[in-house]
Amino acid sequence: MAQSDMIVFNEYLMPMLAEIFPQKIAMFNSASNNTMQLQSANFDGNYLQESFYQALHTAQRRVDRNAAIGAQAATDLTQAQHNTVKVAGGFGPILFEPSQMTWLRKPTQEGLTVAAGQFAEALLADQLNTLIASLVAAIGNVAAVTTDVSGVSAISQSTINTGIAKFGDASQDIRSLVMTGLQYHNLIGEAITNTNSLFTIGGVAVMDGTAFGQGRPIVITDAPALTFFSVQQNQNILGLTVGAGTVKDGGDIVTNIETTNGKTRIETTMQTDYSFGVGLKGYSWDIANGGSSPSDAALATGTNWDKVVASDKHTAGVIIIGRDV
Repeated sequence: MAQSDMIVFNEYLMPMLAEIFPQKIAMFNSASNNTMQLQSANFDGNYLQESFYQALHTAQRRVDRNAAIGAQAATDLTQAQHNTVKVAGGFGPILFEPSQMTWLRKPTQEGLTVAAGQFAEALLADQLNTLIASLVAAIGNVAAVTTDVSGVSAISQSTINTGIAKFGDASQDIRSLVMTGLQYHNLIGEAITNTNSLFTIGGVAVMDGTAFGQGRPIVITDAPALTFFSVQQNQNILGLTVGAGTVKDGGDIVTNIETTNGKTRIETTMQTDYSFGVGLKGYSWDIANGGSSPSDAALATGTNWDKVVASDKHTAGVIIIGRDV
């Protein structure tokens, strides 16, 4: 490994992670109403295990002052455990020839600079896509918070309203919607063909953009987990509460840059390993079933996320499922 290459890596990639990442993370967290939170805090070990006390609301009861005193069953003060799981990822190796740069009269470090920038974007995309896949799996495994009309229709504003209503009097806790670009434009198309505008001034219909999300911000991303095929192509929409999903950076980026001889031209490769933790509100990673260092398939398996709170209203949110169109 060339020492000069590692210096270039430290000069270009590490500032991106230390400065640009927190900025982008803060912007994303704010845009999602803090329903999905990307954090730069370090994560140690395979799991982050936290204990919490179970709700005691069911201990409330009515008392008859005129009745004889009798026995009353006790409600146990119990604790449950919430597990966040560490996910491992890699980037590269990225291969380029230093002579490609000198041939174009560019500094040889430019290849590393490009690779470093691409890694920064790839890491953020991986964290977001993994978090969404986990949320789809966990929420979709609970029938009481799932609205599925994929057998008969696409998702409409009425369907979204039905899905959010699963939270009952806590429906206002659903603070953002997460959907694909296609689904977003399906909702716009529905608004265009709908003769009911928000209000009219001088014959001009005025549409509020937030109406598409029913007053909630919409996170538009073509994350793979938001589209799936079952008989026909389907769409998932997530309605999320504050802190529904959290990504904790592992703080363990390891990069190796090598420049090697032995071929007709000199080659340089860059390869990076990293990790981050994924935690979901109201759901705990099932260590026995899911295990450590899980694959994408394991993270996207609903039975690997156990609901550990009694009330659905204290979980990550709801999911609405429908056809593409």
